[in-house]
Amino acid sequence: MAAMVLAATRLLRGSGSWGRSRLRFGDPAYRRFSSGGAYPNIPLSSPLPGVPKPVFATVDGQEKFETKVTTLDNGLRVASQNKFGQFCTVGILINSGSRYEAKYLSGIAHFLEKLAFSSTDQFDSKDEILLTLEKHGGICDCQTSRDTTMYAVSADSKGLDTVVGLLADVVLHPRLTDEEIEMTRMAVQFELEDLNMRPDPEPLLTEMIHEAAYRENTVGLHRFCPVENIGKIDRDVLHSYLRNYYTPDRMVLAGVGVEHAQLVECARKYLLGTGPAWGTGAAVHVDRSVAQYTGGIVKLERDMSNVSLGPTPFPELTHIMIGLESCSFLEGDFIPFAVLNMMMGGGGSFSAGGPGKGMFTRLYLNVLNRHHWMYNATSYHHSYEDTGLLCIHASADPRQVREMVEIITREFVLMAGTVDVVELERAKTQLMSMLMMNLEARPVIFEDVGRQVLATRSRKLPHELCALIRDVKPEDIKRVASKMLRGKPAVAALGDLSELPAYEHVQTALASRDGRLPRTYRLFR
Repeated sequence: MAAMVLAATRLLRGSGSWGRSRLRFGDPAYRRFSSGGAYPNIPLSSPLPGVPKPVFATVDGQEKFETKVTTLDNGLRVASQNKFGQFCTVGILINSGSRYEAKYLSGIAHFLEKLAFSSTDQFDSKDEILLTLEKHGGICDCQTSRDTTMYAVSADSKGLDTVVGLLADVVLHPRLTDEEIEMTRMAVQFELEDLNMRPDPEPLLTEMIHEAAYRENTVGLHRFCPVENIGKIDRDVLHSYLRNYYTPDRMVLAGVGVEHAQLVECARKYLLGTGPAWGTGAAVHVDRSVAQYTGGIVKLERDMSNVSLGPTPFPELTHIMIGLESCSFLEGDFIPFAVLNMMMGGGGSFSAGGPGKGMFTRLYLNVLNRHHWMYNATSYHHSYEDTGLLCIHASADPRQVREMVEIITREFVLMAGTVDVVELERAKTQLMSMLMMNLEARPVIFEDVGRQVLATRSRKLPHELCALIRDVKPEDIKRVASKMLRGKPAVAALGDLSELPAYEHVQTALASRDGRLPRTYRLFR
């Protein structure tokens, strides 16, 4: 206490550093500030005299943000997006994936993903490819989905010619040696075993819900190679598929952070007039089927009591996913469905929360906050060029599966009810925020450019998408939800299913006013 009084006294008397500074610069009352008489009284809204006029960056309309698209003579599209920086992301996207495997052995796209960036006509091994990319600070990746295959490279922009040449060689001239195919078989086998053993069942449930919703057609075909097909897929099978689907008219060369003219020049050099390794014969077995939504149920009884052994083992859970058909990303209702999905939100019951974590979404407020025994309730929206699927995934103790299913069906029915303006605005703001934050990353811009140009031959810019999101009204949410509820549900169930309601009961609940399951009575328990 005495020390504090002493310090205060010294400050008041002007001793210490404060006093020394006052002696050096004079009493503060006599300092000359800019507002004093010695300086002109210039308001902050006016420029200062003698200071150079600032030059601000200007944008003429949206020209500098536009995605430029050029179509080559062979039908291949070249798309680029301007983004300043030392590095670029360039890749080839192909209209190819598991949905096109109806006439082939299921699992070809899965094999091609694992075989990517292996030996080619110009490179003897994967290591040689990686060493070439390392000279330009580059990395590579290949991903396949149900409808798209994507080969991508991120590297220094100065190495664009090398990168495009490498990509063309990887896509059109893979050697597919016996040794590489055998190694791929082992990799696929390991991935399937890992898929069945991992504690997180979401990838497996997503596979099951598509199988239930689109029974034996297009996006309902297996994305992962079935075990029985691993030994059957060889070089001839792969070439037969590549001949039909790896054609220039089904490809887009996309680049972000590159000059469009330079990218087009590289495309003409390496992708025009180049014969692929499987020959130049015309594609004759291209599957142009439109997705047929069927609805239905896929069940997988499994002991989930030992999925995560250890000092704190994970509790035994049963996982349910219920979905309904939404719309394709080409339809006008795609944006209202995206807002609805954001409004439902959800997540795990142990989320740390915080801003932007969706703690005010319906599945948190109405489900996880009210039912402590539910471990997870999350909304997902899968959209394709001819269909879409809105799902809710929920997890709980096997003894409470029936109650969990009823809670989820009730949330589906409430989607078509009253929409609060505040929750709608919050969902729209969160969706726009997520969109803009994701598009800060160069690889995300690349994928967005490639996928949009592949599907529509053009690209909607972020500000256009934000305008569409802002225009969504409560009646739009109610309309799309009511339309969705008129369809048959798709159900995927994993774990102990002894308490799982019948599919017909789930269908009845979704068609009712309150989403309740029909009452069942048992003589013996």
